[in-house]
Amino acid sequence: MASSSASTSATLTLSSLHLQEPKSSFISSFTFKPNPKTKFLVLQSHSECIRPTIFKPKNSPFLVSAVAAEAEVGEDVDEDVSGGGVATVAPPVATKPKKGKAALPLKRDRTRSKRFLEIQKLKENKKEYDVKTAVSLLKQMSSTKFNESAEAHFRLNIDPKYNDQQLRATVNLPKGTGQVVRVAVLTQGEKIDEAKNAGADIVGGEDLIEQIKGGFMDFDKLVATPDMMPKVASLGKILGPRGLMPNPKAGTVTTTIPQTIEEFKKGKVEFRADKTGIVHLPFGKANFSEEDLLINLLAAVKSVETNKPTGAKGVYWKSAHICSSMGPSIRLDIKDMLDFKLQ
Repeated sequence: MASSSASTSATLTLSSLHLQEPKSSFISSFTFKPNPKTKFLVLQSHSECIRPTIFKPKNSPFLVSAVAAEAEVGEDVDEDVSGGGVATVAPPVATKPKKGKAALPLKRDRTRSKRFLEIQKLKENKKEYDVKTAVSLLKQMSSTKFNESAEAHFRLNIDPKYNDQQLRATVNLPKGTGQVVRVAVLTQGEKIDEAKNAGADIVGGEDLIEQIKGGFMDFDKLVATPDMMPKVASLGKILGPRGLMPNPKAGTVTTTIPQTIEEFKKGKVEFRADKTGIVHLPFGKANFSEEDLLINLLAAVKSVETNKPTGAKGVYWKSAHICSSMGPSIRLDIKDMLDFKLQ
């Protein structure tokens, strides 16, 4: 049947096939046209709801029956709509809500405020600035009603999923952070009085641990003595996500409590590389003088360079940016940044 239909230009109608009595209105709406290349029959319909379909002669009657049945359903829906009825549509499949960074709008879809767009004109896009000019621009771009933080963002050529490429350290900012730091101390015995005399805001032992378990978080830094660490371990799930868990690398597990409290009060800042290898580090406030911001920024750069992971290979610094907390980023010239010296 396929060879004979391929050699003739005549078309076949559904009435020549043995179907399960399809509606008479559909018999005239279908035609078969031979395809000389594949030797299959192409079923075409005058109805827009049916797409052209290729059938093998062996099982085409059964397939045509299925298509005809589908078309009958389509026509019934069309009749209901044209007659004043309401066509029902299957509800969309529910998808899981996106979380974290995946929930953020794409960069091309984000809208910026008029203030942001105005201050963005102060810099050239993709231009690398020397450190001194960049700090000056940062101060010009700080135009909000509150005192913004000055932030540094360093993209490093490291992969923190490997232990020898993780970066976590501290830096003492010579000009401070510009904010009041509340320090809590977990200790016991004679160290409690020592911590209070050193200026700790909150001091306690097991009682403070219980308060933290109950939701108390009225502090910025938590310092602990080594003998308290076995008890502090139970706070890991609470303090870990907030970055407050005492850690020797961060300088928050120590025996020299007075010195540690003084350092954090004066401007000691902890930093670490996130999972993408980027370090986010505040280095002051926008109302600092340019010289003070330069001093703090260079101290941060030196600390990141000094604490370079042993597993880091190739070019360590990939890019560096600074910005105010509500302003656009300013790209730094890495060579100038590393070689810059205060006069």
